[in-house]
Amino acid sequence: MRQYWFYARAFRAFHDHPTVSKLLVCAVSGGGLLAFSESKPFHWAYADSGQGECKKKKVVVLGTGWAGTSFLKNLKNSSYDVQVVSPRNYFAFTPLLPSVTCGTVEARSIVEPIRNIVKKNIPTHFTEAECYKIDPAKKKVYCKSHQASNLDGKQDFTVDYDYLVIAMGARANTFNTPGVVENAHFLKEIEDAQRIRRTVIDCFERASLPNLSDEDRKKILHFVIVGGGPTGVEFAAELHDFINEDLALLYPILRGLVKITLLEAGDHILNMFDKRITAFAEEKFQRDGIHLKTGSMVVKVNDKEISTKERATGQNLSMPYGMVVWSTGIGTRPVIMDFMKQIGQTNRRALATDEWLRVEGCDSIYALGDCATINQRKVTEDIWAIFSKADKNNSGSLNLGDFKEVMNDICERYPQVEIYLKKKQLKSIDDLLSSSQERQSIDIEWFKAAFSNVDSQMKNLPATAQVAAQQGEYLAKCFNRMEECEKYPEGPLRFRAAGRHRFRPFRYRVELLLVVLLSYSDEGFYNHRYKHLGQFAPLGGEQTAAQLPGDWVSIGHSTQWLWYSVYASKLVSWRTRTLVVSDWGRRFIFGRDSSRI
Repeated sequence: MRQYWFYARAFRAFHDHPTVSKLLVCAVSGGGLLAFSESKPFHWAYADSGQGECKKKKVVVLGTGWAGTSFLKNLKNSSYDVQVVSPRNYFAFTPLLPSVTCGTVEARSIVEPIRNIVKKNIPTHFTEAECYKIDPAKKKVYCKSHQASNLDGKQDFTVDYDYLVIAMGARANTFNTPGVVENAHFLKEIEDAQRIRRTVIDCFERASLPNLSDEDRKKILHFVIVGGGPTGVEFAAELHDFINEDLALLYPILRGLVKITLLEAGDHILNMFDKRITAFAEEKFQRDGIHLKTGSMVVKVNDKEISTKERATGQNLSMPYGMVVWSTGIGTRPVIMDFMKQIGQTNRRALATDEWLRVEGCDSIYALGDCATINQRKVTEDIWAIFSKADKNNSGSLNLGDFKEVMNDICERYPQVEIYLKKKQLKSIDDLLSSSQERQSIDIEWFKAAFSNVDSQMKNLPATAQVAAQQGEYLAKCFNRMEECEKYPEGPLRFRAAGRHRFRPFRYRVELLLVVLLSYSDEGFYNHRYKHLGQFAPLGGEQTAAQLPGDWVSIGHSTQWLWYSVYASKLVSWRTRTLVVSDWGRRFIFGRDSSRI
């Protein structure tokens, strides 16, 4: 009997096991997140039923940015065959790029070889190449190596995948402005920061030539930054300090000829920060002599002049420059645009994913970081299913008890509801009912109207390094516990729509920027919350502004030291921490290096 029972169980397990679902994961320079198949949970594919060993699934990760690196660091499940494809073999701590442009921090100090990062986890194969095409039908990724090779035609190769994680990040957004690509500098990569540093030194060396007039020197030493976001503001502050604290001592005859101009199309710089920070930054820049022009939109850039249109007057102006740095947001990479056309996602800024970072229309492809945006499901899309299941008596209305019970599930499945309650300062579900004392039942029309207001105020996550890193961690946790999904095939929610994901969605709170990372344990689901540390805006002169959780705003020299400590702690390795801290110390003692290397 025991032998019969064993074979019966084995046969049933084999018979019930569907074909292994395949998943695509792409990660290039930003971050990453993973989800499971909509139609059915993942199952193991047994190579030999007698041995009981599971066949390793191939996970291909595109990118070594914040999203991809965070995914790789947190992936602990050895049942995967992981291959990373990226045009750069390192991870760069991009928040310190403005410091690299002026020699405050050396470029090598903020990069860590990707092989050093992944070697301590599961075995991972890295290939330095660029992905130029994704074929979801054949589950292939087409890549090209830029390494010099004696083998003609052998630079191109393909990679098969079971799961693809796309974390390729984004490129600078030029808004199709003429001349920007040819004449402006960007600040997205290590190479960009190094080119900017060399150009700044070149401008001072050119202006030092004896056969130039003061008017020519002023043109050469006019530095224009386009974009009043955090990157543009921080670079303007770093450049001002570099010029006044270091270069002015080395080029004394040029001290009074330098000009820094910051152009912003909006009404204020740092629009995403608290108004107190915006006002302080604008006042400080005026005191420091940084020319701030708001309401000024760039319409053309040539090799000598930059043309702008003033929003208030409609007047077109031109100004000569020595260097232009373009920092106006992010755009979509060409490979992502081609992939979006293949899957029918046209006229979009980024890849659309569901709440589990699964690319819409592609069961086995996941995208995270700056190359993707989450299409959070609206409550009104499931309003009839929710209401009908909550209406236990089929009476066409809900009593207050049924309403409160279903609201607990709604808040769990649709994070925007909890965000809405907090934004409106509603302390409980009762407060959502404007007349809860008089109202004895809830009809479908009131139900629809209430949640339409909630859905109308949904916002997308910002394209930041911290969001990308959080998504990568979430996706890795999903992969690590993939085999446990069979224990909870229907998920935790009573009102889950048919075919939804087995894990709870990637969640966040707008006010505190919290992410709830949910997975499985032996007891069921558990919550893991990540608290965002806030946003920093270094303003030069050893002063920094910070907007921290709880609407706490801090500005001044003490905040600069908080910035030092937070950034040092967030660096990816002890090697980079040591190098960056030593660079900061060297700058305090010896100043910034002005050599052109």
